[in-house]
Amino acid sequence: MSAVDRLALPPGAGYAPSPLVPRLLIGLGLVLTAIFIVTPLVVIFAQAFARGVDVYFANILAPDTLHAIYLTMLVAVIVVPINITFGVAAAWAITKFSFRGKKLLLTLIEIPFSISPIVAGVTYLLLYGAQGLLGPWLIGMDIRIMFALPGIVLVTLFVTSPFVVRELVPLMQVQGSEQEEAAVTLGANGWQTFLRVTLPNIRWALLYGAVLCSARAIGEFGAVSVVSGNIRGQTNTLPLQVELLYHDYNAVGAFAAASTLTLIAIVALFAKVAIEYRIERR
Repeated sequence: MSAVDRLALPPGAGYAPSPLVPRLLIGLGLVLTAIFIVTPLVVIFAQAFARGVDVYFANILAPDTLHAIYLTMLVAVIVVPINITFGVAAAWAITKFSFRGKKLLLTLIEIPFSISPIVAGVTYLLLYGAQGLLGPWLIGMDIRIMFALPGIVLVTLFVTSPFVVRELVPLMQVQGSEQEEAAVTLGANGWQTFLRVTLPNIRWALLYGAVLCSARAIGEFGAVSVVSGNIRGQTNTLPLQVELLYHDYNAVGAFAAASTLTLIAIVALFAKVAIEYRIERR
């Protein structure tokens, strides 16, 4: 084909991309995944079982580690329902109503994404700590927030608060409010409209946000480390217990605790993939 003929062809006609480029990109992606994700996971479980299964379970069943697991799950059980309620209410208000300050509300909700968790922990410490703004009043009322369960719950709520809202708002904006308006026209009250119209339409996005929120709550380290006091067997969550065991030169125990966190993360990942698959099939 002459140069004149090639110029006469429409753009893209006769062009066959080389298969080498996508193969190189796929290979690079697999290599990086193996280096940065698969290899650390293999190391975690290899080190956790380095001294045998008996030693592994002995470390997992140690009282301090069991308490750390219990406290971590307790915090997640408290935080996730609160965030679901907050996320649904905030998303409903943002997408179904017009009011002044809507953009400001969205910005405020996304603040935890842009603030370091350690900064959030320090802020709560300066607010509720013994020397903080509300500390003397709390002491006088015999209310303990810092270095106790309430402080851990508060900072975990802060760092996980945007997840459910961020999943619901785009979906509810796309869906609009026509179905809710039709339900109200037919005589449905607010609760009936929400339970029979809105909730079925957002259930998978809501579950997706809850999974992300759970994973973040279970794995939170920075903010919790500031407000918990790292009290062994009392205020140590599982991520803090990993650090404590490592500093105690109990590497096998640290990796055993880390393997528990990894298993929880893997379960959350599979749940996330399953929900995404279900959403795509709709």
